[in-house]
Amino acid sequence: MVDFDLNLQDAEAQLEDIPSDEVVLGILDGSTEPAEWIQAVDQGNVLVLSVDGDLNRLAAGFARDVKDMGGELMHFRGFLIVTPPATTINTERL
Repeated sequence: MVDFDLNLQDAEAQLEDIPSDEVVLGILDGSTEPAEWIQAVDQGNVLVLSVDGDLNRLAAGFARDVKDMGGELMHFRGFLIVTPPATTINTERL
């Protein structure tokens, strides 16, 4: 029988990198670290964030990173919609 060297702690740490493909609802008010939004998008999630304050200031910490990874951002009716690289925002019905 073959003996496998299996480290479950390392395997669990890698699970955070698996895309979850969810729609995440939240409030963009500065209380969430920009790195959390970036990580959520990097994992394949779409963010729908209610903007509570100055959008440019609140999104400054993550907008460029999202765009650089190929994601999209759009302000629509008081919400900031943020998508991962594989998801486009269709605005044809606006």
